[in-house]
Amino acid sequence: MKTRRHTKILELIREHDIETQEELLQYLREAGFDVTQATVSRDIKELRLIKSLSGSGRYKYSAGSDGGTDMSAKFHSLFTDSAISVEAAMNILVIKCMNGMAQAVCASMDAMYWKDFVGTLAGEDTIFVACRTEAAAKEARDELRRLLAN
Repeated sequence: MKTRRHTKILELIREHDIETQEELLQYLREAGFDVTQATVSRDIKELRLIKSLSGSGRYKYSAGSDGGTDMSAKFHSLFTDSAISVEAAMNILVIKCMNGMAQAVCASMDAMYWKDFVGTLAGEDTIFVACRTEAAAKEARDELRRLLAN
């Protein structure tokens, strides 16, 4: 859910001149995301959004211009193009990817903030993710499977 929300936030700030967290919260709710102001605040920090001057002379949220702050969208794109399946075995996620893509997907995953991920390990076509708990692994599995289904 977080990855989809981050992707939606990046889409919203590209499409609209969003000046406040409250505006962003409203847009997210209109898009079907049940979020709180505290969640939006954390998302802004995790995505490293900045306020930049818009053409109208007002400040709005943006992902910046260095290309490195848009990691959520990059992860989403890379994951959906490369991952084949996601399984949970106790507190370990096993992500199967197209041959040669696991390390790239894993690197983009590592660049994101996943509070319940302890560490990752990638080979040519498989990624292992150690999660803090079994429940966290199942939740992450379900979220990643939803990404693959879209």
